[in-house]
Amino acid sequence: MRVRKGDLVVVVAGDDASHVARKVLRVLDGGERLLIEGVNRVYKHVKRGHPSSPQGGRLSRELPISASNAMFFCSQCNKGVRVGTRVSETTRERYCKKCKASLGVIGRQKAGA
Repeated sequence: MRVRKGDLVVVVAGDDASHVARKVLRVLDGGERLLIEGVNRVYKHVKRGHPSSPQGGRLSRELPISASNAMFFCSQCNKGVRVGTRVSETTRERYCKKCKASLGVIGRQKAGA
């Protein structure tokens, strides 16, 4: 999946499925898993004296979900869309496959290609 840290995605499957766009906090396992803000929250029970919580208790945190359960959010279409890549003479960019709008430059085209 062509998602990067900081992108907005829509969760389309699982317990946290909704039409609300959420921010990607981290991309794990080469893009196979995503850590998304406010999605897949669990409680971690912590003993007293732990450095992150000296008094102990329950810490709420996010766990990663599969990238197949999320779709990139296009602000022009205002919904989850598929993402493709376009190659021009000098740059590579991501684009929305529905409205063909540019979603940002990925990098420069290689000199030998």
